[in-house]
Amino acid sequence: MIQITPQMRILVALKAVDFRNGIDGLARVCKQVLRADPFSGCLVVFRNRRGTAIKVLTYDGQGFWLAHKRLSSGRFRFWPSSETEVCKALEAYELQMLLVGANPQTANAAPAWRRVSPAP
Repeated sequence: MIQITPQMRILVALKAVDFRNGIDGLARVCKQVLRADPFSGCLVVFRNRRGTAIKVLTYDGQGFWLAHKRLSSGRFRFWPSSETEVCKALEAYELQMLLVGANPQTANAAPAWRRVSPAP
C-alpha cells in the first residue's frame, strides 16, 4: 500500500510519457530525464499523452510500487506545466487534489510550515 504523508517528496513529470513503460522504463525516465533517483523513496507521478491516466512510481526499500489510475471518462483537467523545468515538486495535499482531477493551485490549504510563537 502506498501511503501519502506530508513529509514525502513528490515529483510530477511535466511532460507525458509512454505508458507502455513498466517499472523499469519509468525508473529510467526518472534517472535520465527527471534527474531524480528512483531508489530515494520519493513518489514520481507521470501522465499519458491523452491526459486520461496517471502512474505513480515509488520505492519502499524492498521493491518498487507502481499505481495506475485511468479515468473512465474525461481527462485530468489540470496538469502542472513549465517552459524550463522537466519536473515539479508537489505537497501531499496537492497530489491528492491532482489525483481527483482538481487544480491544486486553487486549493485553500494551510501553509506547509509556520513559526509557532512561544507562550508569554
